[in-house]
Amino acid sequence: MRRLPIALGLMAVIASAAAAQEQEEAYDYWRPQRDMIRHGQQAILMCNGLFTGGRSLEQVFDQELKFLPQPVGSARGGDYQVDWDRKAVAIGASGGTPIMRAAYREGIGCVILAPDQTFTDIEGLPELRMAPAPGDPAKIAWPDGDLLQDTSVPVGVDAAALDAASDWAFDRESPEQVTLSLMVVHRGRVIHERYAPGVDVATKTRTWSTAKSIAVTLMGMLVEDGRMSLDEPLGLEWLPVSRSPETDPRNAITLRHVLNMSSGLETIDNRGLEYATGSGLSYWAGASSVNGARSRALIREPGTFWDYENYDTLLGVYAMRLALGDDQAYHEFPRRALFDKIGMRNTVVSADRFGDFIFSSQIYTNARDLARFGLLYLNGGVWNGERLISQEWIDFTRTPAPATADIGNAYGGQWWLVPDNRTDVPANAYSTAGNRGQYVVVVPSHDLVIVRRGLDYGRQGFDRWDLTREVIKAFGTVSDRD
Repeated sequence: MRRLPIALGLMAVIASAAAAQEQEEAYDYWRPQRDMIRHGQQAILMCNGLFTGGRSLEQVFDQELKFLPQPVGSARGGDYQVDWDRKAVAIGASGGTPIMRAAYREGIGCVILAPDQTFTDIEGLPELRMAPAPGDPAKIAWPDGDLLQDTSVPVGVDAAALDAASDWAFDRESPEQVTLSLMVVHRGRVIHERYAPGVDVATKTRTWSTAKSIAVTLMGMLVEDGRMSLDEPLGLEWLPVSRSPETDPRNAITLRHVLNMSSGLETIDNRGLEYATGSGLSYWAGASSVNGARSRALIREPGTFWDYENYDTLLGVYAMRLALGDDQAYHEFPRRALFDKIGMRNTVVSADRFGDFIFSSQIYTNARDLARFGLLYLNGGVWNGERLISQEWIDFTRTPAPATADIGNAYGGQWWLVPDNRTDVPANAYSTAGNRGQYVVVVPSHDLVIVRRGLDYGRQGFDRWDLTREVIKAFGTVSDRD
């Protein structure tokens, strides 16, 4: 019987330890960083909204910043500064959380400065000065330009069903699902195009992670040229640098691993830390995206566990920069290799302050450019008779990452796939996906590209496969033809 007090005492100690651990976990040790990142995020979103997207201050607060739980100020004013001459934004006031600043740079969009930098440091930020692609897009026929010669609904396509799908996309049950634009391209022709009030053909908004699908396209070009390899080690110098870097287990990570989101590196963007550590520091706080990507520890065998991490993509982007060798060649590569060739004249890729592209999220573009991008994939990587991407690379992006078997084989190589449990859409469809509802859906069986741009916030929940289901109702029964 004497054991009872001991047992009770042990239980009390365990309970006390558990309570202490719970209390420790409940305390947000990352609050100062979260506040800094919150200011930086608003700086980037405001700066790009105003100076890259051409939106008004009222529009930016009403839509771009709806995503933020506590935006600083309002369209009428607050603790922020817009420098219209410098095309720059500062968020915050002196004392406490650092003032975070972002500035527009030619050819790149807005760049976030470090917390200790001011507007006097803007001229040292990267920029890209290239002549625009030749010709007037308003006089060049679609898809190379913006001249639409025939937008009629083809014979055999149910116009009423197409309109109903459009209404489904725009008239949502939740005010937090905000559709800005919808495009349906069938057999290369634009057969439906619709914009929300205050949005038009030229409106550029952030792609978020749809950028990853554009990044993998450029990497595929370099793989095809033999300058990168899918199944050889990335060849990076990992951080921190050790005395024997040749023994670093991260040397086993290949391009395939990072493009499949299966690097085996530690989680830093998930589990409530996205806006406290990891890529949040380079997206919104001025840290180096390359150094952050190279500083994660290996905790699993590469290729065995799927973990969606922005820095996995950015490891591939850094390997792309190394493959190109020259900084100027790297900065011009997206335009020369892809954008200018397929008419993506409205697309800019932003960079961190060190000149490394934030190709995991920060591209600004319009709906038509994304439709062109989708058409490139629908056409098997060929544009105007020139092969830009190999069919083998497209097949790789559409092949389920082995580690996604437990989540329905829903992810390939920086593209999303139809989950195994969806039987109401063609199994051969695949999609980009970006936060706040940025989707380019390619449906080979129906010769379709569907683009939906959004500024969803709060609950969000817009389902691209549901949209695909609604659109294909206008094209008859589902077919699994390739």
